[in-house]
Amino acid sequence: MAQQRHRWQLAKVATLGLLAVSLSSCSFVRRDTMVRLEENARLVEEVKAFGKTLGIEPTEALSRTTQEQPTLSMLWLWMQRVGTLALRAPVDIRMAIGFSIAKEDLKLEQVYSVDGYSVYYRQGNEFADSRSVATVAFAGEGTVRRVKVILHEDLHGDNNFALPWEVEESIVTPLGSLAAVEFFRRNGDQRYLEQALTSLEAERQLARELNALVAEAERLFLTASTEEAKAEILDLLASYPVYNRQFQRQIAGQHPPTVLEAKLSHDLAYYRYFDQIAALLEKVGDLGTLIADLKKLPRDTSQDGLQAYLQRLKAQYSQSAK
Repeated sequence: MAQQRHRWQLAKVATLGLLAVSLSSCSFVRRDTMVRLEENARLVEEVKAFGKTLGIEPTEALSRTTQEQPTLSMLWLWMQRVGTLALRAPVDIRMAIGFSIAKEDLKLEQVYSVDGYSVYYRQGNEFADSRSVATVAFAGEGTVRRVKVILHEDLHGDNNFALPWEVEESIVTPLGSLAAVEFFRRNGDQRYLEQALTSLEAERQLARELNALVAEAERLFLTASTEEAKAEILDLLASYPVYNRQFQRQIAGQHPPTVLEAKLSHDLAYYRYFDQIAALLEKVGDLGTLIADLKKLPRDTSQDGLQAYLQRLKAQYSQSAK
């Protein structure tokens, strides 16, 4: 009996010890989470203040954390008719669905087929809306990406750009990356500046590869059957390594032949003019001037209108540099 009581007491002590360790671990995780969110909140405030110096009016996006406001995540879907690309017109169908849960907790199965359409989907907690709050996952991401995202979402604010989606993304994406480089340059943070410059150059190369691949894809869709063209385009992806890495990463869990036309059309909206706009900054030498000039675009600007305007800016900046 004495031995049984002794064993019971040891078991009780061990259980209490494990409980104490568990509670201590939970407390540590909560403290770590709070520290991350607080650090991120300071970064958000600093980046938004910096953005104003470039003429980027701040928005409420990402200015609150999950401790202050419930999480809202988005599911975006793009649909493009099979055998076509959104080259001279917007993507055929674009929609967004909100969920009162972080994207990390919303696991989706792949889209199997939508008759007559290619479909690509993407999930995200960060978007240009006051309901977009900084999650723990976002706070734990790399500093360069966070700075880029904060500036990107602020640029989407109507006080900055209120253009058709595909035109606005074509402008906001390069400007967000260029502004991130300038943020670290002004801060004198050499480590993150080098990372931001490396990221910018990778995006410029991605944009060049995407445009080259799309030119090939357009030719194939015009000269071969849809199925043959799709198969050949997917085979060609390996010839464009920078773009291919992003393509494969972003479609993980989705079916490549199903996603192809929609994904290429989606990526064109983000990267079609990326390299051109980065080159404009090299000519004018001042990001605030470039942002101010791009803000002059009429609200109904089309893809062709944007291309023509970028060419005018190129001529204007080249003349000024003489």
